[in-house]
Amino acid sequence: PELCAVFHCRGCWTVLGDSLQLCAPEAPRLGFLACFKVTSDVIWEDSLLVGLEEPLLGCAYNALSCRSCGLSVGFILHSAASDMAYLRGLFCFFKDRILCYLLENQMVIEASNVDFPAVTLKK
Repeated sequence: PELCAVFHCRGCWTVLGDSLQLCAPEAPRLGFLACFKVTSDVIWEDSLLVGLEEPLLGCAYNALSCRSCGLSVGFILHSAASDMAYLRGLFCFFKDRILCYLLENQMVIEASNVDFPAVTLKK
C-alpha cells in the first residue's frame, strides 16, 4: 500500500480501523471514508435512521459510534439513491471525526488532510 494509516477516534484516540480496509476513499463532496472492516471498538445502533440533511438525505442507515467515548464517528448505509448505492453495507467514517496516524512518517494528521490512493467500488 502506498499510504498506511491507522484511524483513531477524534474524541479519545481509540483505534477504529486502518487504511488496509479502505475501499472507497474518493468521496470528497461527502466527507467520509468507507471501509470493509473496523475494530470491535466501533459500535452501531440496531435501529435504522433516515437522513434529513445532505449528504444522507433520504438514506436509511445505522449510526456508528466509538465504544470508548460514545462519539458519533460515521454510519452503515442500508438504502440510498443510485449515486451512493455502492456504499451500502460499508463502514463509513466521517473525516472530521477521525484522526489518521501515518505509519511511514509516524505523524498524526486530520483525516480531511490525507489523500489516500484512488480506490473505487462504483463499477
